[in-house]
Amino acid sequence: MSIAIIGGTGPQGQGLAKRFAMAGKDVIIGSRNEENAKKVASELLNQIPSVGNKIIGCDNKEAIKNAGEFIILSVPWSAHNATLNELKSLLSGKILIDIVVPLSEKDPKKVDMPPEGSATEAAQVILGENIPVIGALHNVSAGVLNNLEWEINCDILVCGNSLDARMKVIDLLTNIKVKAFNVGDAQSARCVEALTPILIRLNISKKVPFNHAGIKIWAPEHN
Repeated sequence: MSIAIIGGTGPQGQGLAKRFAMAGKDVIIGSRNEENAKKVASELLNQIPSVGNKIIGCDNKEAIKNAGEFIILSVPWSAHNATLNELKSLLSGKILIDIVVPLSEKDPKKVDMPPEGSATEAAQVILGENIPVIGALHNVSAGVLNNLEWEINCDILVCGNSLDARMKVIDLLTNIKVKAFNVGDAQSARCVEALTPILIRLNISKKVPFNHAGIKIWAPEHN
């Protein structure tokens, strides 16, 4: 079953496409520009020839139509709501994995949360309760995702109003060798998405001796 990545031509989408393809999953990169999607898919296959033809490109609507259950939304925040309104009629029977963070246009070290509270909640309002929206992969560096020599150095916080869909997404994410944790309903995305600008601030700080930082959930030593 193919996974569609809407906005898959961007850095995060490309990194996820490579990771899932390396895990044996068929990936469809979606874009408003079909030729660009095909071009990026070809470039990614050249980077990882061992996966054969596991990555293809097409326009967003065809990507959704040809995908299985999982649709990953990886567009800029400025295009988030418009993209969902355009594609809503095609998403019945799918699980939307929303990885978008509403970063401030004036300062990416801050969030500019929508009236609904988070991008995840905004997506759920647009799509209605019959199409489950799951927030995930908000805090992973695109640089980490794209460097296949690195393991993903963080855990994934997964939230959404459907428990069944949350558990399916957690299971899906095991394919890219990460630990994913169920952190509750869609309202939890307000906290999860807000962590991203904090990580951005740390990663660009000259006083911090590292970059590409992520979030880890650590068990107490006495357990």
